[in-house]
Amino acid sequence: MTEQEVAPAPQPAAAAPSHGLVLAGVTLVWMAAMLWSARATITGRVDVEMEVTSTAYALPGAISASLVTGSTVALAILGLLSRRRELGASTRFAVATGSGLLIGVLGALTIVTINTEGWLYAVVGGTVAAAATIGGALAGFRIPRVVTVVGWASVAVFLVGLVLNLFQGPLLDAFSSSEAQSRADASQWLAYGQGFLSGLAAGLVAYFGLRRARRRSGGLDVPWPLYGLAGAGAGLLLVIAEILARTAGSRVLDLAGKVSELELVVQQMLSGARLNSALIVLFVGAITATVAVGRTIAPVADEEEEETPASTA
Repeated sequence: MTEQEVAPAPQPAAAAPSHGLVLAGVTLVWMAAMLWSARATITGRVDVEMEVTSTAYALPGAISASLVTGSTVALAILGLLSRRRELGASTRFAVATGSGLLIGVLGALTIVTINTEGWLYAVVGGTVAAAATIGGALAGFRIPRVVTVVGWASVAVFLVGLVLNLFQGPLLDAFSSSEAQSRADASQWLAYGQGFLSGLAAGLVAYFGLRRARRRSGGLDVPWPLYGLAGAGAGLLLVIAEILARTAGSRVLDLAGKVSELELVVQQMLSGARLNSALIVLFVGAITATVAVGRTIAPVADEEEEETPASTA
């Protein structure tokens, strides 16, 4: 019999993780770093064209960080409130969505105050606020363990990308020649490799996070399909972030594409690369977490029937 079948179904109070203050703090630092880096890059440009393209480059990263931070902060607030009394479904979603909105508004002010008269930064600020609000709403679902490990998995994906980007130059030199086509092919394969490693890290972090929560709750575990959902969560958030960039932030990307023909091609290539990488992280993370939990499932033991000899009269 599987371990999931042995452990009783977790109740909301028992399944609630720790308040997630550490995770909320980590993601807040991540979001603040992305927004202030974007602000410094944008305000450091001397002409309007470079300012527009810098805004377009910074938009996807700011959306991803805001989406994750909105969910983790909302989850931490829900955990603190749940200590006093059990929250109903409507109250839970209202608190979670409001928490994400608050984080989004604070993050949007970082970008909007660059120039309060232009529509460009208002669009970016509104997109950031929308991303954080959506993230907060996701924390309203009664699967706090899954939301928590997805937050940690998203942080792991960010760190993998950060480390690989630091070594991107030497890796390109090692796997390509001086020709432009060779470097382009090597860059594409490195992007695929980064997506694979990020998905692997997301799946493993999700799996070990759920197993740790299981041990701390005295054997209460989530159903095994939620392991796959947790592994795919980081990639799913990246897909949502890309959708927001193409919809709510489309005016920014379109304006950057009008700077020059080369910039239009670059924006299209980056958009496609981000979506492909997000899908790779999603599927690899889901498969990794599912395989990891599948290795812990023992086959059902065949029960041997004992034959009792017939008693003689």
